[in-house]
Amino acid sequence: MEAHQGQRFDREGAQVIRLDSARPPEDEPERGSLERGIASGLAFLRRRLAGEYEVDEFGFDPEFNSTVLLPVARALYEHWFRVEMFGLDNVPADGGALIVANHSGTLPIDGIMLSVGLHDHAGRHVRLLGADLVYQVPLLGHLSRKAGHTLAHPADAARLLGKGELVGVFPEGFKGVGKPFADRYKLQRFGRGGFVETALRAGVPIVPCAIVGAEEIYPKIAELRPLARLLGLPYFPITPTFPLLGPAGLVPLPSKWMIQFGEPMTLEEYAGDAADDPMTVFNITDHVRENVQQMLYDTLLRRGPAFF
Repeated sequence: MEAHQGQRFDREGAQVIRLDSARPPEDEPERGSLERGIASGLAFLRRRLAGEYEVDEFGFDPEFNSTVLLPVARALYEHWFRVEMFGLDNVPADGGALIVANHSGTLPIDGIMLSVGLHDHAGRHVRLLGADLVYQVPLLGHLSRKAGHTLAHPADAARLLGKGELVGVFPEGFKGVGKPFADRYKLQRFGRGGFVETALRAGVPIVPCAIVGAEEIYPKIAELRPLARLLGLPYFPITPTFPLLGPAGLVPLPSKWMIQFGEPMTLEEYAGDAADDPMTVFNITDHVRENVQQMLYDTLLRRGPAFF
């Protein structure tokens, strides 16, 4: 009997199979994973080129978000900032709710990390409400829409909450994200309480959220106001590494992050017209702010050193 290369037979012609040759190569799982990744990527590109994908009325593209945007952000989340999340059982598993968080970091990376954490550990897409400036920057605005975020406008927020979406808001705005390092973890004013009016009208709970770690990624020690006005920016920061180190100064410092969710604040006790009462809105806004501030202090103690 003719034997093919690599085969062996006994004297009676029966094929002898060696156990070590019957086992798959050690790199077989890795090769299979690589092949599946390539096939998945090619299928993704085919659907993109053929227009076989869906976006909602806000431009949210779930496939692009999970395939392109989240993996990039997840690398920072898991390996650079080593984010830990606490109190996830306070985030509703379904239905509309308003996440209200502190804002900091000179660049608003905290919103991206919040999105990754809620997607990966709570199984929910958070739809962040951003400032107009975000959507005036062509590429940034486009990617923000693809990720499911939209303008910080009451009408947009109401539509999202009405659809049962999880909505995230940073009431401090640029006052929080652009504050100096000397004021780290000290909450700025929570605006006029528009988020409280939105929650009252939509009949959804408010979930306070404290984000610790963002304050240390770009410690803002000063700012160039004339340059900021020239560029139409709310501020132009000076940090220990930027602009001194040029583009390298844009690399965030690897601080240790923790994100804490507090107990949901249900607003059922308030009458139907509470959203139109300025004093009621102010009191609720102040209460939310106090909750977030206390959570920040508690989470800071839990974290300990900023970079370990």
